Amino acid sequence: MTSSPPVADASDAKRPDHDEPDFVVVDVETACARVSSICQIGIVGFRDGLEVFAYETLVDPRDEFSAFNIGIHGITVDHVIGQPTYDDIGDVVSQHLGGRITVAHSAFDKGALAAACRTVDRATIEARWLDSVRVAKQAWPDLPSHRLNVLARFLGLKHRHHDALSDARAAGMVILKAIEHTGIDLAGWMATAGQSAVPPAAASGPLKGERVAILGEARDGRLAHVIAGAGGQVVSSVGLKTTMLIVATRQPYGRWVSTSAPYRKAEAMIVAGKPLLILTEESLRATLFLHPTSVRP
Repeated sequence: MTSSPPVADASDAKRPDHDEPDFVVVDVETACARVSSICQIGIVGFRDGLEVFAYETLVDPRDEFSAFNIGIHGITVDHVIGQPTYDDIGDVVSQHLGGRITVAHSAFDKGALAAACRTVDRATIEARWLDSVRVAKQAWPDLPSHRLNVLARFLGLKHRHHDALSDARAAGMVILKAIEHTGIDLAGWMATAGQSAVPPAAASGPLKGERVAILGEARDGRLAHVIAGAGGQVVSSVGLKTTMLIVATRQPYGRWVSTSAPYRKAEAMIVAGKPLLILTEESLRATLFLHPTSVRP
């Protein structure tokens, strides 16, 4: 790969005049458990297998910085003093992503951008999204983890984990390497992007009859397969008919997971008398192993 182009100036609000990329990749870092608290964003464009542009900026999230998030990315309130807010750069971000195939490593970045748009009363970015986690799982199903740092080591990529620009570059290279490895081109990956891969519930098992929402992991991930294999129906979100919320071990909120919207909604339903159970993934797995006939207390 040739040397990277210079990083775009955050003040440049015009659509870049480089060749139209085949796809762009976005990554964000957040200041606290609120996913709207974007404090850094990186965007990289790829065309014909090469990087054609890069954009990165720190962002003043107008929110608190938690010790947990600082420990992940090293960005503090001192770093964002004088930096643009999301409202300041919203046009630039939309112009880079809007109408394009946009890659993100998991649904977290898409959700964070949507939340940030809502906080400043902006329309949600309309892009054609592709999840590089899903691509990696299909390309290299035997890997024990498909976290970006693990993939970067496996693929021999230069990578600084939890730096937004470096993460975006690495996720883009995951797509290119997957295309090379599988022979499935970008159009092929996009053709399956909207198809549900949620595992069907087994006909019997200790979770039969349970409607289970997962917090922090995709509905086609390993935890979803465990739940479905035990007879549980994996649902898209916490709703009136949800009976269980399982907090995935690799959820992105850390110890502040209880402040996330799905967790708060589940707690409110429990207070209102709904028969809903909140369990960690570890507790669920232990209960299934020790008491295979039931998971209810």
